[in-house]
Amino acid sequence: MSYENILTAFENNVTIITINRPTKLNALNRATIKELHKAFKAADEDQKTKVIIITGSGEKAFVAGADISEFADFSVSQGEKLAAEGQALLFDFVAHLSTPVIAAVNGFALGGGLELAMAAHFRIASDNAKMGLPEVSLGVIPGYGGTQRLPQLVGKGRALEIIMTAGMVDASQALQYGLVNHVTTPEELLPLATKLASKITNNSSVAIAAAIAAVNAGYEDGENGFDEEITQFGKCFGTADFQEGTQAFLQKRKAKFPGK
Repeated sequence: MSYENILTAFENNVTIITINRPTKLNALNRATIKELHKAFKAADEDQKTKVIIITGSGEKAFVAGADISEFADFSVSQGEKLAAEGQALLFDFVAHLSTPVIAAVNGFALGGGLELAMAAHFRIASDNAKMGLPEVSLGVIPGYGGTQRLPQLVGKGRALEIIMTAGMVDASQALQYGLVNHVTTPEELLPLATKLASKITNNSSVAIAAAIAAVNAGYEDGENGFDEEITQFGKCFGTADFQEGTQAFLQKRKAKFPGK
């Protein structure tokens, strides 16, 4: 499948999706959001893909924000529709994928860019990364899940400070806050992402999908994460991966998970 605004590559059970709008600092417009949805959906449905990495082209920006020119003259109802459609099409969609998603944050991740990174299952960053939600400086608030996911990751007080000041945190602060898991040089960012992805691919993709569902349930209104954990734990016992994993352990050999 060919795209105008993104690139995709596949190797060793890992699909890398690269946002490729360098002249716009990889800003998210509606066309790019639609292409990202298609790429994530295709990777998730590809049985050979065990991990997805999302990154931006170049070293300046992961995603520098949304394309403001697209919605500067929107009405109230249009603004609500923009947020609702964007969350459903990309941000919530990514957060609930059964295939693990790693965000490799290179350079600026602002506004919708940070929201996309936060929708991934975890994040790593280059040491030149800068992250923030500057929407209040434009008279609006984050609309793609930022007001919800940032407090979940860094706590209410830090999240509100970041949002209300419209400021940026650097990579070391992001690491301290728990916003990212690792910080490395720009040159080592993708190698580290692929190294982490390789570790993930050694394990049961079925069990990983179950773990994602259980963890996500703990953050959903009306859901009981402990109940979901019990359900997903039980389901694992009916999988071929469980049979292979337990037999491999008992036989003191490396498991070869069939992924079902």
